Amino acid sequence: MKLIIQIPCYNEEETLTSTISSLPKSIEGIDEIETLVIDDGSSDKTADVASWNGINHILKLPRHTGLAGAFRAGLNECLKLGADIIVNTDADNQYSAEDIEKIVKPVLNREADIVIGARPIDDINGFSFFKKILQKLGSFIIRLISSSDVKDAPSGFRAFSAESAMVMNIFDNYTYTMETIIQAKAKGLRIVSVPIRVNPQTRKSRLVRNVFSYVRKSSFTIIRMFIVYRPFRFFACISFMFLIAGFILASRFMYYFFTLGGNGHVQSLILSAIFIITGVQIGLIGVLADLCAINRKLLEDIQLRVKKIEQK
Repeated sequence: MKLIIQIPCYNEEETLTSTISSLPKSIEGIDEIETLVIDDGSSDKTADVASWNGINHILKLPRHTGLAGAFRAGLNECLKLGADIIVNTDADNQYSAEDIEKIVKPVLNREADIVIGARPIDDINGFSFFKKILQKLGSFIIRLISSSDVKDAPSGFRAFSAESAMVMNIFDNYTYTMETIIQAKAKGLRIVSVPIRVNPQTRKSRLVRNVFSYVRKSSFTIIRMFIVYRPFRFFACISFMFLIAGFILASRFMYYFFTLGGNGHVQSLILSAIFIITGVQIGLIGVLADLCAINRKLLEDIQLRVKKIEQK
């Protein structure tokens, strides 16, 4: 059983050494532990620091692609290297490396396909009150949309089985955390949350430089992934709202028509017709989007077969 710990890095020469030194050397049930550093177009000596610390594999990306791009490249590289389990952790040593064994165990015991480390949000001193609220709200929305029981959706401390990593397709360029949860549940993968510990903050988050920008980008990602993986449900909800509004206005017109002898309130009838027609059209868009989603699933099945062939 081979475990590869991947560390996406962008200008992390100051924190990478402490992150690497804290990684476990052995885990019960794991035969090999290797480490992969993904240098996401760093302009400092990140790759050199990784080499000095005896990292097994270093993947240097030609340009800065962002966290999601580095994560995606890391998963593909780990699969090529023959990983049975992949753990993703941050280069700023945010997560306690001692808990890697904890998030690996459910995958190792075949109790889960993906394990997400749940941080003690309320106890993290580096998080402002507003950020703690946003973290909890974001996780609640993801649980609602994905029908999962994920406690800490933005957490990047995760373990993947090789099979789950193979079916992951990261579309977003900003972050992978929420997208992978929605995608995994849509594909029938088992997701488990386990409580983890965190280390004192070493630097400010590069992903959440501006709270409002983070909320805007994260909201766009959630909506986009909901459309991609739950298209019929998304458009059906919107269609239902227009249809309900249309029928309410139609009922209003009918009430006044029979009680006042049909005088006036024609505007309600016109607006009702507009709402009902709009609702029907949106519903038809939902059907077409669902057919496109079926085609995407077929293409992903072909992609998975190709990946498995490449693994042999």
